[in-house]
Order: sequence, then structure tokens, then C-alpha cells
Amino acid sequence: MAEAAEMAVKEGADTVDINMGCPVNKITKNGGGSSLLRQPELAGEIVSKVVKAVPVPVTVKTRIGWSNKEINILEFAKRMEDAGAQMLTLHGRTRAQGYNGPAKWEWITKVKEILSIPVIANGDIFSVDAAIRCLEETGADGVMCSRGTLGYPFLVGEIDYFLKNGAEKVAPTAVEKLECAKEHLQALWEYKGDRGIRQARKHMTWYAKGFPGAGELRGQLAKVETVEQGCDLIDKVIENLVVLHSNGK
Repeated sequence: MAEAAEMAVKEGADTVDINMGCPVNKITKNGGGSSLLRQPELAGEIVSKVVKAVPVPVTVKTRIGWSNKEINILEFAKRMEDAGAQMLTLHGRTRAQGYNGPAKWEWITKVKEILSIPVIANGDIFSVDAAIRCLEETGADGVMCSRGTLGYPFLVGEIDYFLKNGAEKVAPTAVEKLECAKEHLQALWEYKGDRGIRQARKHMTWYAKGFPGAGELRGQLAKVETVEQGCDLIDKVIENLVVLHSNGK
């Protein structure tokens, strides 16, 4: 981990965030992700070694525990701070929950009360209202919205705008969302090639909601093979939406 952190910093990383929250079996069965909640001494040693290896801030993301019977986040969070972590992002669910059931924000409140480093709240942040309510209830220093941005990356900017201005930002139109989907497809292609296009399929379908023809478009986008094909499909729908809008529909 220390060597990997050094490599990341050499490539320009401004921070090193250690993910100790992933609940996926293929990760936890090999000792990674949220399985580290069951190995607090090892987790602390990892953080300590990484902190000593790099000159940038080292942060940690984790969950409240392995299961409802193993919620150990208070001790674990303190250990992370003592090991040198400069920020903690806390998903208010156990590993056993996965992404099911409500996030237990009350544990974020408890962690915030005992740590001196910033605490970022995570879990069930799907709207500006949820973000503000979470901040007020937990006293957290910030919120992380993850699943809430799938097909709607605008959420981050909307939360930021409200926090700075006390007013809601105008929501993007269907056309603006589809233009963003095209950018997303292009960027994944440039970054990962054909693999990026395959990954982009699900992302593009998440953008295609809430307008006439959205269902049909989702089915088509789930099968795209090239950037050109994806963009052509989206452009045709955009043209139809513009026509509908000009006709007052």
C-alpha cells in the first residue's frame, strides 16, 4: 500500500484515499474493503505506513461495522485518526447491509463527536434536501454522494450551489442530461477504449429517464458498440425533444 501510494503521488495525486468500505465479496474475501473493519490493527498499520510514505494527506473511507452485531466504528475511527488519517468518510451502513435499508446517520454523529479530523457523511444522499438534512443531523463537515450521482452527476454541483447560496440551482433539462451522457461516453472511450464503451452502456441508460422515448433509448444504449453509434442515438432523441419543446409539448 505504501509503495502504491508513492506511485500515485508521483503521477500527481493530491491525496491518497484508502477504501475500507467496499462490501463486495470478491474484495472482502481477499482481506480488502470493509473486511478491514474486522482487522483494526492491520487497518491502522496500513494507514500509518502510507502516511509515512507520502507527503500528501491520507484519508480513509469506511462503514460503521461488519454487521449489526459488529458495529465497531467508534474504536475503529479513533484508530484511523491516531494512525495519521487526516479525514474520515463514513458510510452509515454495515457491510452486511450492502446498500439495503436506511443509512444509520446516528453513527456518523457519534463519530463526529469523538474525532478532531474532518468527518464526511455518506449514505442515502440522493438530493439536495437529503444532503442538508444529513449535515444538520450529523454535524458532519461535508457529504459524499455516490449512487445519487449515477446518471445525475449534476447533484454534486446542486448541493455545492445550495450550500454557498442558500438557493436551489435550476435543474438540468433532458437535453442537457443527454449532452452530458455523450460526454461521459466519449471520456470513457478515451480513457479505456472498447472496455470503456462497455462500461458506458449502463451509465448512459441511467441518464435516459423522464422524457418521451426514454425507455426505447435505454434499450438501444445498452447495446452500443461504438462512440459514434451512441452519440447518433442520443442526438436523434435530442432533436425530437427540441421539436417537442418548440411545439410547446
